[in-house]
Amino acid sequence: MKTIKGPALFLAQFADDEAPFNSWADITKWASDCGYKGVQVPSWDARLIDLAKAASSRSYCDELVGVAAENGIEITELSSHLQGQLVAVHPAYDHAFDGFAAEHVRGDPKARQAWAVEQVKLAITASYNLGITEHATFSGALAWPYIYPWPQRPEGLVETAFDELAKRWRPILNHADQMGVDVCYEIHPGEDLHDGATFEMFLERLDNHPRCNMLYDPSHYVLQCLDYLDNIDIYKDRIKMFHVKDAEFNPTGRQGVYSGYQPWEKRAGRFRSLGDGQVDFGAIFSKMAANDFDGWAVVEWECALKHPEDGAREGAQFVKDHIIRVTEHAFDDFAGGGADEVANRKMLGLGD
Repeated sequence: MKTIKGPALFLAQFADDEAPFNSWADITKWASDCGYKGVQVPSWDARLIDLAKAASSRSYCDELVGVAAENGIEITELSSHLQGQLVAVHPAYDHAFDGFAAEHVRGDPKARQAWAVEQVKLAITASYNLGITEHATFSGALAWPYIYPWPQRPEGLVETAFDELAKRWRPILNHADQMGVDVCYEIHPGEDLHDGATFEMFLERLDNHPRCNMLYDPSHYVLQCLDYLDNIDIYKDRIKMFHVKDAEFNPTGRQGVYSGYQPWEKRAGRFRSLGDGQVDFGAIFSKMAANDFDGWAVVEWECALKHPEDGAREGAQFVKDHIIRVTEHAFDDFAGGGADEVANRKMLGLGD
């Protein structure tokens, strides 16, 4: 068994134009003061990282690592969630997702998609330059508008979507393989990879590509009423990253999974700060330890009610309290009498 590393914090929800959230030195110092040992970095946020420079300059990466280290912080992973989303976009979402892209490719889906692929590749190369072996992203989605279809989906529609999704991601995954980096898709509603079944459909089309892996986040499974503990055992060999995020699902006579278009605070299913929701993190951390997960426990703060800075500080201590320092020996070793094959055969009544 292995001990999970942590706590770490995903910085995407905290980067801001106001200090201490507007510079790499200040935000890593703030994270350390909150009790974190690591940070996951949104690769699209120029206030924190110059992605193109990180992909081309080892010395720049060394500088980033050095500044963080002065504050007692490690870089755990880079994230390309926004760019990964743009690798595959259904036309219904063109306008909504255009804001994720650089200005010069907005309004041009083909150019935007090519830009997104290059961005994810840059982030993977930057991960290599930083000495990081896992990378977080989204898969994007072509079939999501048909998740609950009316009228019924025409035969072959989903299969065609997943064929295309795999075709778009295979070159990226091949690049990741060259860099020695695992691509970890956050399994998330809004993405074509939103549960185990869809991940398997994707993986099959990629011939079980070794770099195609999962970012496990139980909050998204609570809101889908999916067994998030069983999921760990099913996909333990593919789970390479872990977002520690809480959620609750409280259906009523008025709303359930789809939440009736309500704002977050009024939804039946909503994200909460750590410890305020329904996720059984004691069981999750136990399974992670038993399954030899030795990556980082990364807090992703998203809460409909609590202030983010309070959620961040409480989250650091929450993760510390849940990380299991695994044992190096069995608890009953003191009672072991030693044995050999001859003794074993005698105990079984098998004679000499």
